[in-house]
Amino acid sequence: MSTSPDHGSDIGKALRRHVFGTPADPVPDLMSENAKAIQRYVVWKRRKPRYLKLLGGLPEGESRFKAALVRDAREISDEDLDRLLSCGWRPRLTAAWLIGIDRRRHYREILGELLLESAGPYAGKGYCFALARFGQSEDAEILAAYLDRYLPRTDCYYDQGSAMGALLHLDERLGTHYAERFVETGLWQSSAYSDTEPAVYHEMIADFCETAGKIADGNA
Repeated sequence: MSTSPDHGSDIGKALRRHVFGTPADPVPDLMSENAKAIQRYVVWKRRKPRYLKLLGGLPEGESRFKAALVRDAREISDEDLDRLLSCGWRPRLTAAWLIGIDRRRHYREILGELLLESAGPYAGKGYCFALARFGQSEDAEILAAYLDRYLPRTDCYYDQGSAMGALLHLDERLGTHYAERFVETGLWQSSAYSDTEPAVYHEMIADFCETAGKIADGNA
């Protein structure tokens, strides 16, 4: 007797949502019209898939990897980005980095919706990076809305750290104080991230943005 989850069951849908970011059937990642874009931009090199490297941000050194990332960020069409964003966490993570590096601010609303939905793992760090890289007050408002929704959820260990880091980065750049109230009201201290300092995530996102700026300008 099979113990595999029924694809139509709640467990099957939950599994597909966790792995692919969607409960849909067929899974968008496996649809033929999306496969080419995924292979080209997300997998990139089979032995060293791009999405795996981007899980930790931009790797030290690896000038060829960074040069190819910038080239793809500039050349990828919005149509292919839309395809990647309709798929699971691997394509969405990669798309967010490409969008952020090229500062395609017209994706702000879509990335904000995906961040607030938090439908799957890992991609949220990419959304937070892109919003930080856009660098405007509208981006800070999206990040603050995310923290308002998820910091009180002590059962959720999602992307609150990345969101706080991005918000602190924007506060520093814009001279604003969006992040202040999350610390002053004790929301951060009572969250699932209470054992870490916001400054750690601020440094992480600031480093991502600085490195992205350098490679986009051809200085790294």
